[in-house]
Amino acid sequence: MERFLRIAPADNVAVALTDLEEQETIFAGGREIRLADHIPVKHKFTLVSLEKGDILYMYGVPVGKLGISLPEGSMITTGNTSHVAAPYNIHDKEYEYTPPPVGAFEQRTFMGYHRRDGQVGTANYWLFIPLVFCQNRNLRVLQEALETELGFRPENPYRLLVRELAGACGKDNGNEVKAAVVGTRLFEHVDGIKFLLHEGGCGGTRQDTQLLVNLLSGYIKNPNVAGATVLSLGCQHAQADMLKEALGKEGRGPGKPLYFFEQQQYGSEALMLKEVIRTTFEGLQQADTCRRAPAPLGALTIGLECGGSDGFSGISANPLIGKVADRINALGGKSILAEFPELCGVEQDLIDRCTERSTAEKFVRLMKNYEHRALGVGSGFDMNPSPGNIRDGLITDAIKSAGAATKGGRSPVSDVLDYGEYAVRRGLNLLCTPGNDVESTTGLAGAGANITLFSTGLGTPTGNPVCPVIKISSNSALPQRMKDIIDFDAGRLFSAGMSQEALADELMELIIAVAGGERQTCAGRLGQDDFIPWKRGISL
Repeated sequence: MERFLRIAPADNVAVALTDLEEQETIFAGGREIRLADHIPVKHKFTLVSLEKGDILYMYGVPVGKLGISLPEGSMITTGNTSHVAAPYNIHDKEYEYTPPPVGAFEQRTFMGYHRRDGQVGTANYWLFIPLVFCQNRNLRVLQEALETELGFRPENPYRLLVRELAGACGKDNGNEVKAAVVGTRLFEHVDGIKFLLHEGGCGGTRQDTQLLVNLLSGYIKNPNVAGATVLSLGCQHAQADMLKEALGKEGRGPGKPLYFFEQQQYGSEALMLKEVIRTTFEGLQQADTCRRAPAPLGALTIGLECGGSDGFSGISANPLIGKVADRINALGGKSILAEFPELCGVEQDLIDRCTERSTAEKFVRLMKNYEHRALGVGSGFDMNPSPGNIRDGLITDAIKSAGAATKGGRSPVSDVLDYGEYAVRRGLNLLCTPGNDVESTTGLAGAGANITLFSTGLGTPTGNPVCPVIKISSNSALPQRMKDIIDFDAGRLFSAGMSQEALADELMELIIAVAGGERQTCAGRLGQDDFIPWKRGISL
């Protein structure tokens, strides 16, 4: 196994693939380097002597600026390095790209749900959507009733433990202790009923209201959704007509059952909820008639996400995801790269890959507006890395971004989307989201992703209500330590010496199995239905 990695020929910084000892001699670029410091695994060190103010390079791009002079073999830390990112501009430059060979996958299919608008789902969910937070309680009441009686409520493995502890405290009421049993589903071809509770819809800026409405319309249009029930109070900013208008932006309705209920039009809450249940039953019966049928892999829309990243994420899991994304795009599918704060420093490469100048201009506008808003509240992209990121070697946002961007592969950028916009162009799409895991994955599903590839090095349970999330570990220690949240081990690139091509083939097979309903993701088994819409403005 190699002990360190120099990612690009022009890099003056390398990453340790294992612990390196102080005064140890390594060979890089045909010469000996004596390490000035102990370099923990995943951390970065200098390959040459550098002066104060010198720029550090990784992935062939600037990732930091030295605050002090360092001899070769020195560890890069937050104490000696600050964030710096390359400038960028728009210029006419033709991007040369050869799609990867897809081999036998060109003829492969997955078993999906074919929708009237031509999209294909990897799941078949019914949605309950509140247009405003005032309806959250009503949705909780409906959730308890529907999930319990229709067999969708998952078993809670902790009920028995709580009952036993209560008995030990002398609080047992004498009832027989039984474990919860999952009921038989009445609608066996409906994968679940999902409730998108949120805290928006009123009291904030009109811009945030429109953003929320656009996002909710994307969830209804998502091919993994069979239909939806929408609850409204009546006086809030997020009006039903706004949602209907957003659903029609592409010149078509959702092509699926959609029911609206406004509480202020009913004499009592009970009257409305009873009508909601009766009407929704009709929709569920219709959704239950859907059956899986073969679909080409080009019908997939892959969300590209990372969270709980470590020093290996950008050299194992993320490049692997990028390789698979390029394959899906070559097969005629879509991929969506999110998290704009984690594209800081690689903007020029993405601009150069845009197929149209207007697309590049939109990307620049969204990036600059986002950074301006961050600076306006006393923050900035340089503050993106979390304490966990930093402990594992991602000490500047540019280092983190250069590795995170590899999830997008090398495909041309066919479109740029703002949060709440829906992906319609095949190929690589860029979606403006925060780096926050849940706000970002929430946006990916709202943009039409019917499956998401999510890399992690430190571990995170994040999932999504309607979009299966495949969790990919950057190192082989994580799936041993947190077996219940990891679906795929990309760390075998180092631990087992596997090639990226072999790992990509294996990951493609997992995607096909999950998309066809043959495999459930770890997040799905855990019931990780994380849903947090991004709020940009303030409350009024």
